[in-house]
Amino acid sequence: MEAQTCVLAEGGRSWARTYYRNTSGGPLRAVLTLMRPDGRTVQAYCEIPAGDEPGTCETPREPTVGGGVAPYTAVAEVADARGERKLLRAGSNAPTDERGSDQ
Repeated sequence: MEAQTCVLAEGGRSWARTYYRNTSGGPLRAVLTLMRPDGRTVQAYCEIPAGDEPGTCETPREPTVGGGVAPYTAVAEVADARGERKLLRAGSNAPTDERGSDQ
């Protein structure tokens, strides 16, 4: 299992995205959490099918809070299909600019 998580912002909206590749041989589940600078969180729950093809999971896009000054962060936690055994945790390093590239 491979995953990379980032925070994206565009047009006054912010969201988290995880890119993944599940070569574990079985389906997995992920919880992607976007942590806002005002202390609130936004979550998305994603089923990750087995296979070598890359995929993505995203939180809903919401209006950016804090004027874009305070940082957003994101973390994805991946577990087995039952959600009982955590296999991977991937976090963002820094928010991205409006073009979607890492700062």
